Amino acid sequence: MSVVAVLALDGVPGHQLTTPGLVFGAAERDHRGVAYEVRICSGPGPRTIAGPAGPRIGAPYGLDALADADVVLIPGHDGYRDAPPAGVVPALRAVARRGGRIAAVDTGTFTLAATGLLNGRRATTNRRRTDELAELYPDIDVDPLGIAIEDGPFLTAAGVFGGMDVCLRLLAHDHGRRVADATSRELITPLHVYADDVQETIARQVAATVGLEPTLRWMRAHLHDPLTLADLAAHARTGAGSLTRRFRAHTGLSPLQYLLRMRLEEAQRMLRETDIPVEEIAYRAGFVSPVAMRRHFRALTDSTPRAYRSAHRAAGDRPARRLDAD
Repeated sequence: MSVVAVLALDGVPGHQLTTPGLVFGAAERDHRGVAYEVRICSGPGPRTIAGPAGPRIGAPYGLDALADADVVLIPGHDGYRDAPPAGVVPALRAVARRGGRIAAVDTGTFTLAATGLLNGRRATTNRRRTDELAELYPDIDVDPLGIAIEDGPFLTAAGVFGGMDVCLRLLAHDHGRRVADATSRELITPLHVYADDVQETIARQVAATVGLEPTLRWMRAHLHDPLTLADLAAHARTGAGSLTRRFRAHTGLSPLQYLLRMRLEEAQRMLRETDIPVEEIAYRAGFVSPVAMRRHFRALTDSTPRAYRSAHRAAGDRPARRLDAD
């Protein structure tokens, strides 16, 4: 069994704490031989983490639970500019000394950087914070355009889809791309709930907590239209700023980032289930061009649409719809 310790520092969004359990729990349930234990760990003091615009979440483990972890995951959090709490830096250094892997998402990269372990290595963080990271830690080779960067035992990811993507990459490292791809396919199903793993997926959190389920359904039905933030806000009957704050608070994504994920999901579905040409899929899924779809597809999956289709055909997927069926 692999142990994944999630380091919960004050101000971490709740979805970043539940995502590892969702990903690894889904993989464990659907694939024999996959076994993970996910621990939510915090530093000294009260083990209750207050995320922005969300509930207080208890952390049942302390830093001692990092001692035998195979992977330590550091989510983004509000206090990234402050020195890490007492004990965090030596605990992370100890993980690295014994050969454990450490992954940091979003502003969690700042916490990992404070250990000195990233000196001389490539790393990334939230796109709005890369200049700040480079200024504070000049010995790190900060990639301002990186989505997820692996350098030795360290993996850092930007904030857009960071948490889930990091977990899927770790899963691929342990059990291969086929298991990771299959798990990703399960997790992207809109409004699907894995009640045994976490109470809500990201989509369900948005729909139930913020009352946006009608708008989410409308977005999916109009993926092929050139939707703008103003269009989404108008349908939700709220302002663009309010809509963005609600999405970010409950998913970590902006409305347009969420829309991009939906378009990529639809493109993946058509690639798996139909023989529709890639160029036409791009337009049906709402991308401005096949080149744009390919760029976003590669950034999210480290693959191309054609390679994705070929891989799933090789794995036994068969198209349910032919080209002449619409």
